[in-house]
Amino acid sequence: MKKHGQLADFLQVRRGQLRPEDVGLKTYGERRRVPGLRREELAMLAGISAPYYARLEQGQSHNASPEVLDALAGALRLDGAERAHLHALARAPRRGRQAGRPRVERISEATRALLAAIDGTPAIVLGRRSDVLAWNRQGHALFAGHLDRTGPDEPGRRPNMARAVFLDAHTRDLYADWPAKARAVVGNLRLTAGRHPDDPLLAGLIGELTMHSREFATMWADHRILACDTADYEMRHPLVGTLTVTQQTLQSPQGDGPALVVATAAPGSPSAAALALLAHAVAPQETAARPLHDTGPRITG
Repeated sequence: MKKHGQLADFLQVRRGQLRPEDVGLKTYGERRRVPGLRREELAMLAGISAPYYARLEQGQSHNASPEVLDALAGALRLDGAERAHLHALARAPRRGRQAGRPRVERISEATRALLAAIDGTPAIVLGRRSDVLAWNRQGHALFAGHLDRTGPDEPGRRPNMARAVFLDAHTRDLYADWPAKARAVVGNLRLTAGRHPDDPLLAGLIGELTMHSREFATMWADHRILACDTADYEMRHPLVGTLTVTQQTLQSPQGDGPALVVATAAPGSPSAAALALLAHAVAPQETAARPLHDTGPRITG
């Protein structure tokens, strides 16, 4: 994290992304040292004092009220997800003693039963940090068929889908519009980091991706928030060719549990046929041979 904290960084970056003309301010041709809004301009738009806003942006004030945050969200032209993220950053606990190591994530029996109930439809269960906690055969084949299918069974070997999108060549090639998928991953990680600012494993993942992927570092520094619950992606699968799927993320309303990601295609479409072909290709083979003779009860007279 930056030295002033996530809230301060978010405010500073998003202020810099707004130009005066975006919010109806006239500059009268004056030369400006920075392209974005000045602090006093944003404070004026939000209806708060410039010194108070400066303290927020410098990490010197941590008691912004919900009303002030809403005013800042309006001045920054934030959407609903970004507004919620701003409030989450303001609620983040102040740093005290070091947080303990998070518990190993596991899925409940109810989630495992749900995964079994939709067998035939590609599905994976992701943890807070995008670790794969479970997947069915079709989910493994669609999203990561080149990886060991038993990986999610052991916490130390679990694949991480955020890491795969940025650092795994197979996963990168899987998406025709890779930048769109990458932005969705970064946006989701931003939301998670806002909710869990003291998660050392999440911070470690972000640090790893920042160091090893220039594209991730650029997107992360942009502070864009993307609540991507449903999105269409064109995928170029090595087994069934090109198909378009709708990826839906289903999560508890609190957003603090594992998420179920399901991939579907329009009924009757070539993409649906490709998913059916993929399901057939990874279906377990029949091991029991049919009996040669009828072994049922016989009626004798």
